[in-house]
Formats: sequence, structure tokens, C-alpha cells
Amino acid sequence: MVHDVAVKDLQINVEERGLLTKIWQSDWGVFNAAPEMSYVSVSHPDIIRAWHRHRRGQVDHFVVPRGKANIGIYDDRDDSPTRGELDTFVVGDGNMQLVRIPGDCWHGFKPIGDEWTMMFNFTTKLYDYEDLDEERHPYDMKKSHLGWEEPPMSSLDHATAFPVRTGMLASTSPNRR
Repeated sequence: MVHDVAVKDLQINVEERGLLTKIWQSDWGVFNAAPEMSYVSVSHPDIIRAWHRHRRGQVDHFVVPRGKANIGIYDDRDDSPTRGELDTFVVGDGNMQLVRIPGDCWHGFKPIGDEWTMMFNFTTKLYDYEDLDEERHPYDMKKSHLGWEEPPMSSLDHATAFPVRTGMLASTSPNRR
């Protein structure tokens, strides 16, 4: 496993009214620092959200409560004992886990299946739209050795495949995640 990556199985408590799953607990020992913020990312089928990394020490913690996602983490850090290694994790429905991602590793994800996927991210740094700490590469970055299987849909295709309801995904910010 890539150095500094951690995976925590999440317990799903099912009862007659539905289910409850804890997604963050301070005494789990998975977290180096408490989150500064969290956000939810909803992704259409066949959209690839990769690759990026953080330059200022941010650590991400991904949880997929709806759908499934293939999370890729590629270690390109000069001083890492696992430099050049790639981890992939299929998380979400049927495999509820929290994945800690060292922010200075390249990372991204792709929804699996024909339904949209919801991902929560608990980050250890605030997102600063004026001074972004992200470095990005295209989804087909050759050095990662992860084939996402197919190119992402165009924005026109995904607008038709998944119409936006009023109040959902309303951001038009060029810096949206």
C-alpha cells in the first residue's frame, strides 16, 4: 500500500427504519488532523475526476455513501518508500470504507456503474479559490499506469445523461470540484 494511505472499514447499522453509518470518529486512529472542511461531490457515470495533488500538505478522506467509485492513488513523491506505486480501491455500496489520501500523492476517482455517485471528502485544509494549492494532470496521465478504461463524457453528453434538478449542482464556478 502507498505510504501514508489508510483504509477504515465502516460499520453499517441496519434496522427497520433504514441504516446508520459513522463516517468520522476522532478516536479511530486514521486521522493525522481534524478536518478543516468537508464537501460532497456528485459525479455522473463515466466522468473521471483525476488526476490532482495538493502542494501544501492537505490530506483528503474519501467516503462514498451512494454508488461505487474506483479511487486511484499514485505515489510520485521523491522521498517516499513507495514511490512509483499505485493503489486502487473500489468503495461505496457493498464496501463502505473511508480512504485517507496523502494530498501530495496524485489521486482521483471514477464512478462505477450507470448511476451517479456521491462522495464526501473531509479535508485537513480550507479550499482557497484565490490561491489554489492543486496541481492537475489529465485523467490519462501515463506515469500512473491506471487505465480508467474510457475517456470521460463531454460536458454536452453528461448534461443530457443526467439532467440537473433545481437546486442541485447549481455551481458554475470554474474552480468547482
